[in-house]
Amino acid sequence: MSVGFLLAFSVSFASAYGYLNLQQEDTLILDLATSVLGVYFIMQFLYTKNVSFLREQEQKDKMQIAQLNRQFDYYQEKLRDEEKVRAIYHDMKNHLLVLEGKLKLPETTAMIEKLQSQIAMYEDYVHTGNDILDIILKEKSELAREKKIALSVTADLIGMEFIEPLDISTIFGNGLDNAIEASEKLPDEQRAILVKAGRVHNFFFVLIENNCLQECENTKSPAAGQDDFLHGFGISNMKKAAGKYDGQLTTNCKNGRFTLKILIPIP
Repeated sequence: MSVGFLLAFSVSFASAYGYLNLQQEDTLILDLATSVLGVYFIMQFLYTKNVSFLREQEQKDKMQIAQLNRQFDYYQEKLRDEEKVRAIYHDMKNHLLVLEGKLKLPETTAMIEKLQSQIAMYEDYVHTGNDILDIILKEKSELAREKKIALSVTADLIGMEFIEPLDISTIFGNGLDNAIEASEKLPDEQRAILVKAGRVHNFFFVLIENNCLQECENTKSPAAGQDDFLHGFGISNMKKAAGKYDGQLTTNCKNGRFTLKILIPIP
């Protein structure tokens, strides 16, 4: 690109010098060469810029894929651990009931109540028909509980096996992370997240709603505001996951309520 610029500049300078200082009126060839080299330089500049952009995008895609693979591997490991815990949950619950019936000492009763509260989270375990989503919801529910966020989930993924586990992880993992992060910025009484997912006619739909700061309503560019709201690769990865199945992702922020919707046609 530098050589192209120097050639165009040199020929242009020679043409101008010949016309202005040597009174050479026949500079047509030099002028034509200047035009050709100028066009060549511009084309090469645009080509180089495009190649640089494509390389940057390729690097971002590699980073996104690596991030998603790490996330998926993590949830797979969590799934294995969860299966081990669930295998002993019911036996432990029954053992505690037996102990409680036989030992009536106050200190024993208090200890049993403490143990029962520690395993109570498995009593409300959400079964969606998708093991990966079950793990994600359980983990995010625990995180929401720690941050005093009310999380309500209604999900039924039975019959949605056509959606790959990695895409389930991408859609729900990123969506809930964004909702939790937005909720943390609000007073405790306003921290609430609603999640719905299931089949409606011939479509699989996902709805994630959460309260948000009023500032998101006043952004000059709605698209820019939403991308800032859903920072990082989260929103773009979710769009790619939905688009993989010819689905669409839409977002809306109005009256202090942020809504994310995904609609995917069922094959």
